[in-house]
Amino acid sequence: MGLDPTSRARFNLKDSSVLLLDATPLGMTILVQIVTGLGAKTLHRCTDLESARLAVEGNQIDLAIVDSLAPSGEGYDFVEWMRREAGEPNCYTPVLMTTSHTPRSQISRARDCGANIIIKKPFPPITVLERVIWSSKEGRKFLFSDTYVGPDRRFRNVGPPKDMKGRRREDFTATPLPQGHAEVEAAGAPDAESVEIEN
Repeated sequence: MGLDPTSRARFNLKDSSVLLLDATPLGMTILVQIVTGLGAKTLHRCTDLESARLAVEGNQIDLAIVDSLAPSGEGYDFVEWMRREAGEPNCYTPVLMTTSHTPRSQISRARDCGANIIIKKPFPPITVLERVIWSSKEGRKFLFSDTYVGPDRRFRNVGPPKDMKGRRREDFTATPLPQGHAEVEAAGAPDAESVEIEN
């Protein structure tokens, strides 16, 4: 995902409307310096959820950089609200989550609230630029369901296992079991989180 330091490509956010949500003055100052350094001129600086919601309801947002607002994690709730309630076009806005702590549970929470990617603090400006470019080009489908709204949580699409049509029950029932093999019972609960499997 790293940028080539010898590249002469130029990136400019001057025509983008950027929402920044961070409750700490230092965090907000750093975000403002980074995005203005990338050319952004229209900034919606929010230090709490209410001002962030008002900014989303009253403006078209092209990029959101949202802190998790630890320890309560209200930033994750805001992203979920934005995906479900903000309406078009803001529900599709690329969202970069920032946090000081990245245990697996927080990474899963960021993924499940609908964020495009999570960035661990402290981060240099180049990291933000790389994630902005990646989010704009990633091409993951946007999903709507009862339990999740956001970009497809799968980063890789490797298809079904070799010599198999797919992973659905009907893909397996058409093939008789080899002699001496018993049918596997349905699982009572998932054996592993998808994050654990991918890691």
